[in-house]
Amino acid sequence: MSGHSKWHNIQGRKNAQDAKRGKIFQKISRNLYQAAKAGGVDPDGNPQLRLELEKARAANMPKDNVQRALDKASGVGGAKFEEVTYEGYGPGGTAVMVSTLTDNKNRTAAAIRSAFSHHGGSLGTNGSVSYMFDRKGYIVVLRDQTDDDEDSMLMAALDAGADDMKATADEYQIFTEPSSMAAVRDALQDAGYQLDNSEVRLFPQTITEVPEDKVGQYTGLIDELSDNDDVQDVYEAAVLPEDIE
Repeated sequence: MSGHSKWHNIQGRKNAQDAKRGKIFQKISRNLYQAAKAGGVDPDGNPQLRLELEKARAANMPKDNVQRALDKASGVGGAKFEEVTYEGYGPGGTAVMVSTLTDNKNRTAAAIRSAFSHHGGSLGTNGSVSYMFDRKGYIVVLRDQTDDDEDSMLMAALDAGADDMKATADEYQIFTEPSSMAAVRDALQDAGYQLDNSEVRLFPQTITEVPEDKVGQYTGLIDELSDNDDVQDVYEAAVLPEDIE
């Protein structure tokens, strides 16, 4: 039994690692698609795509996965992919936005609706929760990738056209207007900064605590949405009780 238990534990850890790796690849695929769709599939003329390709290599993402993302962007194979955003309420009335990339809107809509209903939530109409989020450009510079202190990094970000910056223990998070993100990104790269991330994403205006008795339902909803192959991002305006400082 001990041998079986040890194998089971090892297999469990491997499955967890594979799931985590799969989500990383999913996010990189989304970013590759968006970069290629916006600026073309030639990395020499597309700085954002070069950045995402570097991330794919650093994560040891299989070349086939990379090529599928680029093929989606260029329409190889005839498949037409659309970006569709869904809005809904999670358990306890928490606001959730779901960004998807799909070649079959009926399939995706049914899966998203099912995930919400499975876990005590409900899919909303357009505009039902989107007003609770702000759309911003988001650029990250890791602290261990620059010699700049907070003041120097803030000045560099503002000079590049950013609106604001937040410093954490590990990184500098730079915020811009959505329309300015690419210009700020390029200016920082031209100034010699190595970027860990650059994208336009949603940020909640306020955060709602998930009720204690709804935590299991809420985490189940987020997990089911995140595991869906069509889902590119899940934006939450909620926090779990254990994450409150």
